[in-house]
Amino acid sequence: MKKYVIIGNGTAAAGCIEGIRSTDAEGSITVISAEKYPVYCRPLISYYLEKKTDLKRMNYRADSFYTDNHADVRYGVSALAINTDEKEISLDNGETVPYDALCVCTGSAPFIPPMQGLDTVQNKFPFMTIDDTLALEKAVTPESRVLIIGAGLIGLKCAEGLHGRAQQITVCDLAPRVLSSILDDKCAAMMQKHLEANGIRFLLGTSAKEFIGNSAVMQSGETVEFDVLVLAVGVRANTAIVRNAGGNVSRGILVDDVCRTSLPDVYAAGDCTEYHDISSNSVKVMALMPNAYMQGRTAGINMAGGAVLFDNAIPMNSIGFFGLHCHTAGSQPEGCEMYEESDDSHIKRLFVKDDRLTGFMLLGHMHRTGIYTALIRNRTPLSEVDFARLKIEPQLAAMGEAYRNKVLKGVV
Repeated sequence: MKKYVIIGNGTAAAGCIEGIRSTDAEGSITVISAEKYPVYCRPLISYYLEKKTDLKRMNYRADSFYTDNHADVRYGVSALAINTDEKEISLDNGETVPYDALCVCTGSAPFIPPMQGLDTVQNKFPFMTIDDTLALEKAVTPESRVLIIGAGLIGLKCAEGLHGRAQQITVCDLAPRVLSSILDDKCAAMMQKHLEANGIRFLLGTSAKEFIGNSAVMQSGETVEFDVLVLAVGVRANTAIVRNAGGNVSRGILVDDVCRTSLPDVYAAGDCTEYHDISSNSVKVMALMPNAYMQGRTAGINMAGGAVLFDNAIPMNSIGFFGLHCHTAGSQPEGCEMYEESDDSHIKRLFVKDDRLTGFMLLGHMHRTGIYTALIRNRTPLSEVDFARLKIEPQLAAMGEAYRNKVLKGVV
């Protein structure tokens, strides 16, 4: 009976468990979970702060998920090292766990740059886990002035989650615009205006250079007084356990199209990995929940002796703030053409190069955007579809008979 071990217990790990069980019903599965919770949907932590959900409804799978899949979870335990010669994992409780096939799903951790005086701040929090959220909830009162460092996805979802719980919310970022990693100037300006209309204050192009207790001295010279500090500058892939075992690591753990690392019988999936983005033809970290699941499932099937590829990865984000929704996918390569339509409440930008849709940015009214995503992911030649109709409205009628048969009838 084959012994499978998974380090981590997030979305990628869930995909790995399901991938293994789709191929091998008998092998043992051991999950090493540093967190004490079953797999949950991390993007929902801001909705918990808004009281739109609770801990139970944040679960990513049913209560019976692990027992149904005969998976043994070790909660509150961390993996320290991989011994590839002995094929075993060393844990922080002194135990070792043997494996025949291993999947590393260690995710990412908050990146906190060096800032003078940060140790003088008493109420400071990251915002990535349930425990972070529970601690932040306990610290914030209706009189709190909150300073969030980072105007990316994590920082802005935290700001939305705290809206109505705190007296004042200020977000700062070195970048000159909000969501700088996924939006261009025009789209970011619309989103910022919407956020400001909902009471969020921004200081962009500057960040804290020094803390003196509950005072942040900004690089611009301004001083911001606060009661609670949230550090949402960014994240870094957790790669150390593979790097220390001699595996190939860059910004993430390097994996191929079957999610295999350079170490024998060791796979990796999720936010800890670096892999091929077909939309830009580059290798990068894409810390995205859908990709994490697909990678995990791919790894699990291949660990169990199957043969599948995850060779159509693209960056994509679907998120909303105070009712204004934003959906982006793919990339905007040099020399691409852009189709745009916009008004005061929405923007649509489609990027095209070499008869392919390479990316899009959508703000405001949107539906059936999965059609655009499918065009990018499947690298569909636009000459094979009615792109003139698709520009105006994503619709199956414009996709061609073969595509409609596949989607609607399951005909390959």
